[in-house]
Amino acid sequence: MFDLVIFSLFPLAMIVAAVSDLRSMTISNRLTAGLALAFPVVALWCGTELSQIALHMSAGFAMLVVGYAFFAFGWIGGGDAKLFAATALWLGWTPLFEYAFYASLLGGGLTFLIVLCRGVPLPDWLRRQTWLARLHNAKEGIPYGVALGMAGLLIYPATPLVPLILR
Repeated sequence: MFDLVIFSLFPLAMIVAAVSDLRSMTISNRLTAGLALAFPVVALWCGTELSQIALHMSAGFAMLVVGYAFFAFGWIGGGDAKLFAATALWLGWTPLFEYAFYASLLGGGLTFLIVLCRGVPLPDWLRRQTWLARLHNAKEGIPYGVALGMAGLLIYPATPLVPLILR
């Protein structure tokens, strides 16, 4: 039972981040910090070697730098940058590029879909939903945390940590 809880931490964080970003255009600092702080505990509990934990930490730090560069250029939000880094921490270097590829594809599709929908008038009954009205507003950004979360869910089962948790 405890294994199931440990296994579910990352996917639940991805789902919460995606839903939160979709509804409010924000990803909680508590969520990303909690995800980052949970990694070493889970990794040590699973028996991950310290050298592997260090590699995961280097991936997380490097992606924090990359994420903040993207944030500085206005390409993503600060919450997206922090979520990307916390996700990289959990994934490590090996699946990281595949994760970034999926996130890019999903983010591009999401952006296309939202821009397309923004060109169509929103019915009054939907406009009353604040989050939908915000999402429909062309002056608002794109909730890229949705793509990051979906990509995280896609790649997580193939990560080196999952077999350690489930053994």
